[in-house]
Amino acid sequence: MLRIEQKLSQKQVLSPQQILQARLLQLNTIKLEEKILNELEENPVLEQIESTNDKEQDLDEEVDDSLDLSSDDDEYEQVNFYDRSKKLIDFPVKEEQDFIETLLNQLKLIDLNDSERIIAEEILWNLDERGYLATDLYVIADRFNKDGTEIESILSAVQRLEPLGIAARNIRECLLIQLEKDNKSLAYDIIDDHFEDFANKRFEVIKKKMNCSGEQLAEAVNIISHLNPRPGEGTRFTKDEVVIPDLIVREQGENWVIYTNDSGLPELRISPDYVAMMEEQETKKTEAQRFLKQRIYSANWFIQAIEQRKQTLKRVMRSIIDRQPEFFSGQIHELRPMKLLDIAEDVKLDISTISRSTRGKYVDTPYGVFELKSFFTEGIELEDGRVISNYIIKQALKKIVEEEDKQHPINDQRLVELLKQKGYPLSRRTVAKYRDQMNVPVARLRRQL
Repeated sequence: MLRIEQKLSQKQVLSPQQILQARLLQLNTIKLEEKILNELEENPVLEQIESTNDKEQDLDEEVDDSLDLSSDDDEYEQVNFYDRSKKLIDFPVKEEQDFIETLLNQLKLIDLNDSERIIAEEILWNLDERGYLATDLYVIADRFNKDGTEIESILSAVQRLEPLGIAARNIRECLLIQLEKDNKSLAYDIIDDHFEDFANKRFEVIKKKMNCSGEQLAEAVNIISHLNPRPGEGTRFTKDEVVIPDLIVREQGENWVIYTNDSGLPELRISPDYVAMMEEQETKKTEAQRFLKQRIYSANWFIQAIEQRKQTLKRVMRSIIDRQPEFFSGQIHELRPMKLLDIAEDVKLDISTISRSTRGKYVDTPYGVFELKSFFTEGIELEDGRVISNYIIKQALKKIVEEEDKQHPINDQRLVELLKQKGYPLSRRTVAKYRDQMNVPVARLRRQL
């Protein structure tokens, strides 16, 4: 177990407003519209404006002036209107549904209290493409002012979601979770006690250490080979569906202008009738008055959180544009190495916020519609000192494999030579790693008769 308790210091506990902002930020435009409509049903103080004439705008300003919000809310801008002069722009592209959504739905079936559920959601939003937990657990514990035992318990619950192994911290833990239902089996003991030997295929060593027969070992290896070492992969599915980009970028002169594609979302305001009702009961301090005040605060926070989402998405997109000049000059395959951390440092936000801002979000550019996460790619320093995006190298590697003679596929050493000819000097080990990441088998397994 991680010794999280020793690392907790200067804790920054998330406020209800920050939690609301985080939840809205992780939604794409379609889901945000659903959330707004749901909020309109649940909170009677929140109203949808059918038209935006000057009279209604003046009325909204009066409502804003009448609200006596505490100084704790100064960080939120007062925003109550959206321009409905345009409809949401949509595009018929293939949408890749995120497996996070299915995991969030599964959380509803688990016996967790509200605090635990929020932390469980935070864990899910910190998964990488493999389905592994991509941040240190103590960081999440620190944000929620929890100790290690509490966080470990919540993580354990998340790891039992389907597919099993989600939120594991490494491949060994991922496999053990999947074998846990039979934790006295030889397969479990091999992964638990002799994982390094197994990973390096030292089967004779394992056989001696475990005092088992070759037949027993073969059966255990067969069981392990049918486990899923990357439970996050293969859980997405594509479907032909209209995707609504969350952002639109257009070139104006030498500058890029960023729009949020939210002009078709319901316009919101706080009901002046309920505000007047609250003011009438201000001196009474009744339960009804306290209820109204809480609902008005809640509605105001919701409106502000929507605006905060809008501004955060625009800041993140601006940073992406600045860091990918080749792409936004039309060379769409010339992506520079870029990590979530780079954007986080640019916009002075934490990585989990950047992850929420980019996961499942699309941008409409002059060159097509792209998912924001497609702009992120790791870099590698070549043997000649250049740093280049591994996306570019993988594209070159993919092209070589696609064009190879299927009866005489190219081995890794030859791939190294061909990539070097293209200007990408890499080690054989690096080429093999990229080939594996692309799910391209070794040469002997690619051979076709």
